Amino acid sequence: RFLGRANSRRMMTEQSVRVREAAAEQIEERQSDWAYSTPIVVLDLLWNTIFVLVTLVMLILSWDERSQVPLRMWLVGYGVQCVLHMVCVCLEYNKRRTEMTLGFRNGSGSNLNLNSGSRSNSSSSVSVDGDFVECAPEHPEDEDNTSVAKHLESANTMFSFIWWIIGFYWVSSGGQTLADDAPKLYWLTITFLAFDVFFVVICVAVACIIGIAVCCCLPCIIAILYAVADQEGASKEDIEQLPKYTFRPIGEYEKQNGEIQESFGGIMTECNSETPAERVLSLEDARCCICLSAYDDGDELRELPCRHHFHSACVDKWLHMNATCPLCKYNILKNGNQSSDEV
Repeated sequence: RFLGRANSRRMMTEQSVRVREAAAEQIEERQSDWAYSTPIVVLDLLWNTIFVLVTLVMLILSWDERSQVPLRMWLVGYGVQCVLHMVCVCLEYNKRRTEMTLGFRNGSGSNLNLNSGSRSNSSSSVSVDGDFVECAPEHPEDEDNTSVAKHLESANTMFSFIWWIIGFYWVSSGGQTLADDAPKLYWLTITFLAFDVFFVVICVAVACIIGIAVCCCLPCIIAILYAVADQEGASKEDIEQLPKYTFRPIGEYEKQNGEIQESFGGIMTECNSETPAERVLSLEDARCCICLSAYDDGDELRELPCRHHFHSACVDKWLHMNATCPLCKYNILKNGNQSSDEV
């Protein structure tokens, strides 16, 4: 809302905000998948294992050091946090791998799994006498295990924050005397505290950059996801089956003769059709909600079954990753399967 009010030329409408909310959800799902990919998990476990080993070695080497504040206890608590984090990561990773294996065994192309854009732990819907009935998730016990692991990870994160404040207070209160009496414990504590600050700064900076990019340059984010992500949405054949239109602005002749009112911005004409259909768009609708650009003469548009339209180049990449409309989350594959069943 702030960016929309501040930018008078590219005012973000409610539809544009909804598209960016859907993109943020998509990025969050992708981030969760990448965070628990095998290379990242191995790197995370290796990194925390090094922390634990360094802590144990330094505690042994500094056995004869005596400090005014319990830095040794703080380092032990830091090591315990690393161990708990590794346990939570392993539990979540094993759970995701099990779900992936079960998904392959059951078949990802089953009629019950029509919504390929959703995750495996979401509820399914089947058609019974023309009515859609929501089905419960297949593995509720997996959700319980996941919630326990997530609650444990959240509690560990909160404890880490509190523990960092305690360590910072102890180091600050000790001053130069602490550095002289227990140099190994002191500098190891300083190193861990500084690393945590550096990590938080990097995470906040990346989050801000992604947030600004989603608001101001969403097509770039979609292009990056399209390049690095696997095809989990609609196939190229499914996307090509959707109708494509060509946009042309309303000419002055049509406005002067009263054929079309001035409140309308252009006409969509269907491509590759013997009897092309036409749709008149208002000034507000003659704009792509993904890139925030107004439709120009000759632009190729793609219309989804839910009647929402976007630039073809913008929405095709989105549908490749997620087969749902960025605005209303209507599933184009679900619509195609229903149409084939009716025929």
